[in-house]
Amino acid sequence: MKKHIIAFLLIFSFLSSRADEGMWIPMLIGKNYEEMQRLGLKLTQEDIYSINHSSLKDAILQFGGGCTAEMISSEGLLLTNHHCGYDAIASLSTVERNLLDNGFWALKKSEELPARGVTALFLQRMKDVTAEVKDIVGDATGEEYAKKMEEVNKKWEKQESQGGKYVVNVRSFFNGNQFFLLIYKRYTDVRLVGNPPRSLGKYGGDIDNWMWPRHTSDFSMFRIYADANNEPSAYNLSNVPYKPAKFLPVSIKGVKEGDFAMIMGYPGRTNRYEVSYGIDMAVNTVNPSIVAIRDLRLNIMKRHMDKDKATYLQLTSLYSRISNYWKYFIGQTEQLKRLHVVEKKAKIEADFTAWARENNENSQLMNQFATAYTQFAPYAKHSVYYTECFRASGLNRMAAAVKPLYDYIAKNPKTNPDSIAYYVKGAQNSRRANAKEFELGTEKEMYAEMTRMYYENIDKAQLPDVYAKVLFNKECVGKKKCKPAPKGKLPCYQGTSYPEYAEYVFSHTMLADSNLFNEFLKNPTKEKMDNDAALQYAFSVINNYNTNYQQLIDGFYNKKASLAKEYIKLTMKWKKDNAFYPDANSTMRLTYGKVKSYDPQDAVHYNYFTTLDGLMAKYKPADEDFDVPADLVTLYKKKDYGRYADEDGTLHTCFITNNDITGGNSGSPCINANGELIGTAFDGNWEAMSGDIAFDKKYKRTIVCDIRFVLFLIDKLGKAPNIINEMEIRD
Repeated sequence: MKKHIIAFLLIFSFLSSRADEGMWIPMLIGKNYEEMQRLGLKLTQEDIYSINHSSLKDAILQFGGGCTAEMISSEGLLLTNHHCGYDAIASLSTVERNLLDNGFWALKKSEELPARGVTALFLQRMKDVTAEVKDIVGDATGEEYAKKMEEVNKKWEKQESQGGKYVVNVRSFFNGNQFFLLIYKRYTDVRLVGNPPRSLGKYGGDIDNWMWPRHTSDFSMFRIYADANNEPSAYNLSNVPYKPAKFLPVSIKGVKEGDFAMIMGYPGRTNRYEVSYGIDMAVNTVNPSIVAIRDLRLNIMKRHMDKDKATYLQLTSLYSRISNYWKYFIGQTEQLKRLHVVEKKAKIEADFTAWARENNENSQLMNQFATAYTQFAPYAKHSVYYTECFRASGLNRMAAAVKPLYDYIAKNPKTNPDSIAYYVKGAQNSRRANAKEFELGTEKEMYAEMTRMYYENIDKAQLPDVYAKVLFNKECVGKKKCKPAPKGKLPCYQGTSYPEYAEYVFSHTMLADSNLFNEFLKNPTKEKMDNDAALQYAFSVINNYNTNYQQLIDGFYNKKASLAKEYIKLTMKWKKDNAFYPDANSTMRLTYGKVKSYDPQDAVHYNYFTTLDGLMAKYKPADEDFDVPADLVTLYKKKDYGRYADEDGTLHTCFITNNDITGGNSGSPCINANGELIGTAFDGNWEAMSGDIAFDKKYKRTIVCDIRFVLFLIDKLGKAPNIINEMEIRD
């Protein structure tokens, strides 16, 4: 009992309350609850999180592995973001029946479409297991730490999964200073119920992304199905709608400036305890590299998507994912500079060092960070380009999945059939996963440009030997005649450009052809792999990275993790009266604050809501980003908003709050003081894109799609009263 009290105080000790900043663990809401009440909350702590009866936590789920959703009916209906359902919607679309572009509404349950691969994960309970984990893990780091944590998870899975009924994992908080056991139930029969046309679900496109004012109807709807006992079951026509322990009632009263707003969900990653050295590297090396690579990838994909509708449907989800964080890293870098975050962090670190010296703590900690980053700096760019550039090619990802098979055969003259089958299955699964977004024309151009970028941006001393031995082999490159290769051997590359090299590779690989690949897997040999051009390039890059740099890079991250753990521990000791919350790590969190406008710059004020008037002011017929369906234009002209209009007579589209969210919160419910759904969170604002590293109280805002806009589009545009009638709507 004592260790739980200590952990509780560790997280929730207060000097002063901060309603907006903080991603709090719902189970440990503690003194936050008193502040939430002062802000207007009418619910009890048990209403928010309880293991004894239904609570808000039972209405919130992790959707698809990377987003959040909320239950909004007693029959398994859920609401999430349009961009969270985007991949499923695109996968269900064809050129002839384009659900993504045209929208889709199931007017009865039999019309709902199975969203293959989409999962719904519900938190059942969580428990502090810090003492138990530390007994096993101790001071282990790196690979030893990973093995110990695997042992920890196996132990708890055996004790708590009930033979696979529950998903069990142990997560680290405060960089390894605290551990929680989390137990979930996963549902896999998830079906598409409805989505607005893409022109509305992504209204504003990349131009408006991460911006306020915003008018996007970023929502989609799915339904969870279960067996007759309400338990998870694979897709089956005999399954019935899931009965949630809790679902959110919907309020159409609207919001006002200063209203209480609470968001629950699964924020992905923040790094609020990052030191100045890491931020400086992000600003000057990591982020610019990511942006440059993704910019080129997006341009290549866009050209091919614009030429062919089938290619567009095949690649649009991948394009959207790449684009979202391409702009994110641009914005993060800009705001980190504008807000002078490196300098501010350095000042805090200097104060910390002075405190540590005066109190006989580790006053060399910041010097240790500096040394680690200095040693890592020569390889930082290579690390980014290996992940973002080399692996941007689908062909390279397929080749990487064949590498374990190659290594096994190369090391074992006498192979075991079971081992071969194991590695073959891994290669098959990877190729199958990559084939979904593998479009030949796009891939060839991507391969050529990524191969070029890798060469031009990596320190020449760090390049793999394939460039010298193949791409720039003076004996063959540019020569009209080259010694012909023996029969069955890979011919010498003779071209002089990266597009020519891409053609050479694609002409001499089995990876791009499913028939050739499957034939190879029937009898995989080292010789066949040695004479495959795609494997030749990829294996050279992988071997170079793994042999010469992986250990250095892993060593840096292991050292950084150890230093960060100590820094957080000592910071809590230094600022013992301050509030501390753990960085986001894809576990359920709660954030609370108010509906609030802001002033982004001198003489500029941003109101807290937007309207359909503002959406139509941006309207450009046939424009890729700002077109809207003709039916919406008609509804707007008639001002046919029904009961969803605000008391001012307009239809509100979005609003902003000062809640603290990040990626993974997409689709999270925005909840009022009475526990009612008032909107779904979908974005942050440009002026606060440094937020994952440094929260800024003045600028940080969450952008929410007003639930009244959602209902209006379902009712008036989608003409799906069956969906409206399912919900508990409160005037």
